[in-house]
Amino acid sequence: AVAEKLGPLGHKLHTGRSRNELVVTEFRMYVKDAAAQMRAAVAALIRALVAQSERHLGLPMPGHTHLQRAQPILYSHFLMAHAEAYFHDLDRLAAAAYTSDACPMGSGALAGCAFPIDREAIARDLGFARLTRNSLDAVSRRAFALDDLYALAVLATHLSRMAEDFVLFASQEFGFIVLPDEFSTGSSIMPQKKNPDAWELIRGKAGRITSALFALFTTLKGLPTSYQRDLQEDKEPLFAAHEQSLAMVQVAAATIKATRPNEARLREAASDAALLATEAADYLVRQGIPFRDAHEIVGQVVKETERQGKPWTELPMETLWKFCAYFRDDLKASLTVEAALAARAVPGGTAPDSVRAAIADAKKRLAAVEEKT
Repeated sequence: AVAEKLGPLGHKLHTGRSRNELVVTEFRMYVKDAAAQMRAAVAALIRALVAQSERHLGLPMPGHTHLQRAQPILYSHFLMAHAEAYFHDLDRLAAAAYTSDACPMGSGALAGCAFPIDREAIARDLGFARLTRNSLDAVSRRAFALDDLYALAVLATHLSRMAEDFVLFASQEFGFIVLPDEFSTGSSIMPQKKNPDAWELIRGKAGRITSALFALFTTLKGLPTSYQRDLQEDKEPLFAAHEQSLAMVQVAAATIKATRPNEARLREAASDAALLATEAADYLVRQGIPFRDAHEIVGQVVKETERQGKPWTELPMETLWKFCAYFRDDLKASLTVEAALAARAVPGGTAPDSVRAAIADAKKRLAAVEEKT
């Protein structure tokens, strides 16, 4: 079209340019823009989690290890754990944007340009921060695309883990959250069902993103140096992974905003006496008993109450003294959900003040991210 308008002058546009450098330049520009778009979407997801954390600050829930009830935590602490993972995803996306932010123009097909072009000026005009340093490397390396796909794969993994949490929490066995109608569907034959479709689809799509990363790994692993036609396979998996990941993040953010916790159920579950066993061991530590010994003593107490079929926190002091003489009347003050939460007042802990500080810090970090994007 240019040649039709300009005649022979239009044909000179190809002078000193190779398709190899043009394609990889445009690919790098795409990755830069895609990473920025994804960072904005992830920041919005984090903001949704932070808003829910702030709204429900003070609401307790049972924390789990091995899917077994472990210790009381705040529901906000659980949400902020996911937010923290996404902050690290922002760092990986920023790293992918950085590695792609080098201009290959002037590399030619593989050996460089034979004409005295100003590579620095071209890079500035195209919005790149710097130049590629080796023409042969520039036309053949796709590590910047791997960096982006790796960031997307980790992000998808974090989304899938969060989705699994909410799928479990929405079940009748947990009953920790109420699914939003707009992100759920009913069963085709069971009228009582409300299925966590949004979370299940996010969890299911995570495999696509990981497979895209390994597809590009597989394409690149056996290529000799310089441009090969195999490299045209680099774009389809990355384009699809970006599109799918962006949709996953956006749906996750909208679902988080619409989800509400079942406060009564969470408080009831957090009041399970078994969750306070560590508090009793910590109490004995404060009386001077080594933790390993305290752990064993409380374990014996719990086994005895299991045998009796009643909560161990209801045992009279006379019974506790049979296991350890260091138990005192002030033990009862330590055996509450509120006391257990307040005791974890270290930075990053689940104490209300610690979580409140984490929320404030997250807002500052988000403001810095959003200012850059």
